[in-house]
Amino acid sequence: MSEFNRVDNGDCLNVLKSARPLCIDLIYLDPPFFTQKEHTETTRLGDEKYSFKDKWIQKNDYLSFMHLRLVECKRVLKETGSIFLHCDRNAVHNLKVVCDEIFGESNFRSEIIWTYKRWSNSSKNLLPAHQTILYYTKSKKYCFNQIFTDYSESTNIDQILQNRTRDGRNKSVYAKNEDGSDVQSEGKKGVPLGDVWEIPYLNPKAKERVNYPTQKPVLLLERIVSIASNEGDVVLDPFCGSGTTLVAAKLNNRNYWGIDESSDAVRLSNERLLDCVKTNSNLLLKGRSAYQSADKRLSYVLNGVKYKPVHRNKGMDAVLEEKGTDGFTFIRLQKENEDIEEGIALLKKAMETKGKCKGVFVVFESTSNFRHSPKNIKIIHAISAQLDT
Repeated sequence: MSEFNRVDNGDCLNVLKSARPLCIDLIYLDPPFFTQKEHTETTRLGDEKYSFKDKWIQKNDYLSFMHLRLVECKRVLKETGSIFLHCDRNAVHNLKVVCDEIFGESNFRSEIIWTYKRWSNSSKNLLPAHQTILYYTKSKKYCFNQIFTDYSESTNIDQILQNRTRDGRNKSVYAKNEDGSDVQSEGKKGVPLGDVWEIPYLNPKAKERVNYPTQKPVLLLERIVSIASNEGDVVLDPFCGSGTTLVAAKLNNRNYWGIDESSDAVRLSNERLLDCVKTNSNLLLKGRSAYQSADKRLSYVLNGVKYKPVHRNKGMDAVLEEKGTDGFTFIRLQKENEDIEEGIALLKKAMETKGKCKGVFVVFESTSNFRHSPKNIKIIHAISAQLDT
């Protein structure tokens, strides 16, 4: 069997002990989180279940389990290697102490926050909307490929076009030529990637989704693989689950090694590796502003009225925050060159699935030629727009 590009079935503690030292360039692990639950998911066809237990007698048992396996991870990691430990609020602070002990506090690089938006029937608490990835290196000499992101919309143009330097007080200032003119930059690549990553969680219809419990998106693992390894390097996932890390490694021309004690996980990983699928995110490609499609005239028309914009719905532009006796009130502004009856028809159709409600259609042209409107839709003119809810 080849040393790499394979998936092994077994406890990673035992499997790793058989590996030679200093053979891995990058380790990502998504181990149990100390959730004290059994995680179960059913396949889309409903014909199979995937599950794993994350229950412990006490936290010390869990931390001992993690400590033993992280020591083996360190042994097989090259001196230039990096390790990314995925966890959440249940034990992140405990695992940080364990990793400090094993890898050294000075080799701690970042606490990465993976944030996402999800609907949830949350308890009386803040909605959990992030997980944590602890990033350590084996030594001070490690692989790191800088990734740049776009400048903020509020960034001053001078910050992009001019070089900066340090003055006599060690303060950052714009660099000047001998004649006092500004020193222009050779071209800046953008802002270095920060430690808060907004990458969407896998939606239920994503092509790469296989309904394995706690499955992570390939986009998240691709970012880690791109930052901390190069083509031809070896990427290890000792708790590989459905094989997302391995898919990300293969798609980016890295060698991979997966380990999992579940035979179902090993089988599923091998199946995914035969046909590597990645679901791209339109949110990341287009930016959040691309989804803010509500009419820009709302703030003028609804000045002084509490409302929420409605995006990605061609039939309505806003909903009033206060719910009346007739249900919610939905607003649509007449679009440029739009026939009034056509606009009202779109609003009426959008309201059909919203239960008991009423609508307000705001017109920007004369209504003299308009014949009638549904009884639950009121027509008002933008110049004198007053909403009587």
